[in-house]
Amino acid sequence: MVNLIWLIMLATGIIVAAFTGRIETVTTSAMKAAELGVEVAIELIGVMSLWLGLMRLAEEAGFIRLLARVFGPVIRKLFPSLKPESPALGAIIMNLSANILGLGNAATPFGLKAMQELQKENPNPEVASPAMITFLALNTSCITLIPATIIGVRLKANSLNPTEIIGTTIFATGCAMTIGIIADFIFRHRRSQ
Repeated sequence: MVNLIWLIMLATGIIVAAFTGRIETVTTSAMKAAELGVEVAIELIGVMSLWLGLMRLAEEAGFIRLLARVFGPVIRKLFPSLKPESPALGAIIMNLSANILGLGNAATPFGLKAMQELQKENPNPEVASPAMITFLALNTSCITLIPATIIGVRLKANSLNPTEIIGTTIFATGCAMTIGIIADFIFRHRRSQ
């Protein structure tokens, strides 16, 4: 549906530009946007590589297992159907850690791994389990303490203070995560009745 909306908007813009005699503006804007997209992507490689490397070191050093033990009680409350030795827990914690650091792209592989592990434990593979739904709610609304990717984009855009968004990011994502957890809890209990 979203792709259709974008297609309609793009086609409408091109048609209007053609009828108003400004088609060269569309072409120039498309080329500049493509060039900017490549520049930003290449410059973000450094930021992403740094954080992905740190996450990999943390995983290899056993820091993730330590985090799993520390946050185990909270995770078990959020995922009561998971066994304490579930391999999904490590992937969930890695995903949430990457999201907390504002590394959405780095969180994706861990999120996919977590969903694969959760699917293995799903008693009804045709329907998402409560643990899968909870994880999805947390993944999409996770609090972000250090919005590293956005800070990188702001640095690229020559922002005078690229880190000034940290406070508002923590507040907004904290509210989103709180509402996500509450909504998941309400719907999970309503579904089980």
